[in-house]
Amino acid sequence: MSALRDLVGTELGPTSWIEVTQERIDAFAAATDDPQWIHVDPERAAEGPFGTTIAHGFLTLSLCVPMLYEVLPERGAGMAVNYGTNRVRFPTPVLSGRRVRGRFRVLSLDDTPHGERAAIEATVECEGVDKPVCVAELLVLTVS
Repeated sequence: MSALRDLVGTELGPTSWIEVTQERIDAFAAATDDPQWIHVDPERAAEGPFGTTIAHGFLTLSLCVPMLYEVLPERGAGMAVNYGTNRVRFPTPVLSGRRVRGRFRVLSLDDTPHGERAAIEATVECEGVDKPVCVAELLVLTVS
């Protein structure tokens, strides 16, 4: 029986905090060719709806990867790959300079011809913010 199967229904986390610096936002913008001013222009963003720059939603989603590494059991020689998502929402933005952390729940685990497919509920919270900043159902394939 896999370690993930034992975790179905269990909440994992919270993880350690990850700071979402302007440098991280700028690097994500450069990597994804998404230089929208609300993310990368602090002067213009100061006059915008949030008073500062905000992280890309997909940056927030991508931070689920290191957070999952922190809370999921080690797989030894096996590997895990992103298979997709069933749902993703960004209820509130992450302001530049804030810290985020994640909580996860393994919803289900199905056998596949090459390993297992896990559905994992992710909730990313931001320090000092009441609403989550990202809620997603992640699909992860594990291969032995």
